[in-house]
Amino acid sequence: MLEKKHHEYREKIRAFVKEKIEPLALPIDLEQRFPHESMKPLADMGLLSVLIPEKYGGQPVDTISYSIAVEEISRACGSTGIIVAAHNSLGTFPILQFGTEAQHEKYLPRAAGGELIAFGLTEADAGSDAGGTRTMAVKKDDHWIVNGSKCWITSATVAFATVAVARTTDDPDDKRITSFIFENGVPGYSIGKKENKIGLRGSDTAFLHFDDLKVPHGNMLGKEGEGFKQALITLDGGRISIGAMALGLAQGALDCAVRYAADRHQFGKPIAHNQAIQHKLADMATEIEAARLMIYDCSRRKDSGEKFTRHSAMCKLFASEVGRRAAEWALDVLGGVGYYTGPHPVERIWRDVKLCEIGEGTSEIQRLVIAREMLKELKN
Repeated sequence: MLEKKHHEYREKIRAFVKEKIEPLALPIDLEQRFPHESMKPLADMGLLSVLIPEKYGGQPVDTISYSIAVEEISRACGSTGIIVAAHNSLGTFPILQFGTEAQHEKYLPRAAGGELIAFGLTEADAGSDAGGTRTMAVKKDDHWIVNGSKCWITSATVAFATVAVARTTDDPDDKRITSFIFENGVPGYSIGKKENKIGLRGSDTAFLHFDDLKVPHGNMLGKEGEGFKQALITLDGGRISIGAMALGLAQGALDCAVRYAADRHQFGKPIAHNQAIQHKLADMATEIEAARLMIYDCSRRKDSGEKFTRHSAMCKLFASEVGRRAAEWALDVLGGVGYYTGPHPVERIWRDVKLCEIGEGTSEIQRLVIAREMLKELKN
């Protein structure tokens, strides 16, 4: 499935991560601070422009390469992994896919240069049910007036723009929503306090508030009323990157568990010689490899133009649950030392990976998507 170029790309990204990302993983988690110093190196490596055409300053790669990049970054630092995944899959993609040429020229070069774009779908009363969106946009002459809030927005405190949805009708029976590009720094656009999260603590998460925010008509993304459809298409691709993130975290947990089991001696021998430990390592390795194959296969389907909604939900569901199990089993292997913050990243991985079962559609929603798509296929 992988070509020579993919193996070479992995080695390039792995070397970059080892030098630039891994040394920051522990301090940004402990200090709960955004890794501003990583943005230029990430941009220079093309990791913030993997989807952006060269004419806008991007360094585009295929989806398998993008998945490898997110995997390798997350293997060292989940916080940086989700920053990269959210910027590319959720922020940049809808502008590239649904935007006008004027929007491409305005936003994509900045995104390629290292300025982040956020994505706002979730609200206090609208998460899995996007039709419950309460943020309202009212048309006024040559602009819209937007009021409402979005919650738990990745990179909200640092993004220069946010792709977000709002209702454009006050008919309670009309569930249509519309996408807009909202710009930070404009009157009426405000950022709530940074959330204190259990994991991914180097990635800033916050509410966004729109209070009589004036948005030009030129900032509407695509056609009025098509926001929900756009969000579903965006999430199809985003789930591949979350799966890749979970895969990288799982691999990081396994790396740590194998090293520790080989080095830790009890009763005169490495604990890796104990069958109970070997079984955990073997199960972790087997599930991780299965998740990897699913993610690469889904990436291939996307690149070939096949429909991949079911497969993206499957790889996100499976990889995120594999990641959680791998982190738990790695903690079991390390025992007491794994419970403490320090030289072993397992406890951080354990905290970080849980988000992968929640964000971009919970595991329960993924199962609904998979079943729905299977029934559609049956009818055809």
